[in-house]
Amino acid sequence: MKYKTLEDIEAAKFLISHPGETLIDTIDAKNISQTELASRMGRPIKTINEIIQGKTAITPETAIQLERVLGISAEFWIEREQNYRLELAEIAETETLLEKSQWLQNFPLLSMKKLGWIDYSKNEIIEQFNAVLSFFSVSSVDAYHSHYEIEEAEIAFRMINTGDKNKHNVNAWLRKGEIQANELPTIEFDATKFKSALHSIKTIMANHPDDFFEQLQNLCLQAGVKVVHTPCLPKTRLHGSTRWINNTALIQLSNQYQRNDIFWFTFFHEAGHILKHGKKDVFVEGLQYTAEGQIKEDEADKFAVKYTFSEKEEETLYQKNFNEEDLVKFINQYAKEINTHPATIIGRLAKKGKLHDSVGWSHNFYKKVDLSN
Repeated sequence: MKYKTLEDIEAAKFLISHPGETLIDTIDAKNISQTELASRMGRPIKTINEIIQGKTAITPETAIQLERVLGISAEFWIEREQNYRLELAEIAETETLLEKSQWLQNFPLLSMKKLGWIDYSKNEIIEQFNAVLSFFSVSSVDAYHSHYEIEEAEIAFRMINTGDKNKHNVNAWLRKGEIQANELPTIEFDATKFKSALHSIKTIMANHPDDFFEQLQNLCLQAGVKVVHTPCLPKTRLHGSTRWINNTALIQLSNQYQRNDIFWFTFFHEAGHILKHGKKDVFVEGLQYTAEGQIKEDEADKFAVKYTFSEKEEETLYQKNFNEEDLVKFINQYAKEINTHPATIIGRLAKKGKLHDSVGWSHNFYKKVDLSN
């Protein structure tokens, strides 16, 4: 859009001319009256007058008649009409966007730009609008609200604004996940292959190689599941999401705390949703759930516990004898025995209040998960 400000609009309104002005100049130059033109075209004089006043558009049929009578191509008249109507629409659209400029404050534009999600060269409202609407792939503010309000009505959680969460930021995070997923190859989901892949992924979790995410992503893709990493925006505080897009399963992970235990628990939690729950369900970890949604969340939690650090493995740990001085060494050894990462054990024990970390040693077990590359 070429109009950016109210000043642009005022100037455009002053300068814009409709095709009727070109038509009256043409017939005046040819010394043809409106009455004669109407007669030669076989059209009512009222229609010709309305075209000249800009009240009636020049249709393709009218353009052909004008070509025959005035000797100026039908293409010229059609293009003249189209350009005029487009300019009117751009003026009206710019006015509408400027009136709704406050809507942009719903989004962390600077953060989205810094992450490369949107781009605008200047801090102009219209450029920002175009960037945001294009990012969400919607035509207008009303279309954005209509589309996302419908989606919200179909999911298992409540999209509400709270002190630490903004539903528009959450929408942006989810939308970025869709964009990332669209860049990955698509194959049909195979539940058997996915279940099998989870055992290999558990070993990846335990060993945590430098290319762990690439291995995780590739194994899931071979089973028809897309896994993407999407950095969190301000006021989202989300761990992950599961949903089906065009019959393809998508797991979206944020890794907001860069901790192994949370990252892997979230992944297996989302995997549980895929294997246990319907394709119409949408789950976003970290939001308020409906009663039915919470039941499914609990089921996914149990699934994640099984793969990361099972209840049986936890009970076995409590039965072993060790002293605090040997705890670090012991947990490392036990993690290898049960094929998990030490951080998952530390995380569980800390969550249940069974660790008293006065010197901060347990923090080292979490080991940051670097997805920056």
